[in-house]
Amino acid sequence: MNADTTSVSLEELVQASGLSEAELRDLVGYGALVPREPAATHWTFSSHSTLTVRTAGRLRSDLDLDLYAVSVCLRYLDRIEALEQQLRHLQAQLPALSGAR
Repeated sequence: MNADTTSVSLEELVQASGLSEAELRDLVGYGALVPREPAATHWTFSSHSTLTVRTAGRLRSDLDLDLYAVSVCLRYLDRIEALEQQLRHLQAQLPALSGAR
């Protein structure tokens, strides 16, 4: 199954992260964690969210960060990942570009 189609519950994220449900709700409030349907009574998340909350749990415990700081770090980590993917994509095009000359 594709990570984009697999859903996990808030309770599963609590178990995966070591954070409380209230802390995960705070991360949702800060925009670091996004439910599939924010207006739903019971939130579900993409399976990629499991990695996000595990990272959040490590940041919280290892660096003793408050949840707002954790959410900022998570956004930076997501941005770094996106930039690395873009860089890999551009590097893959370099041989084709240099061969065209």
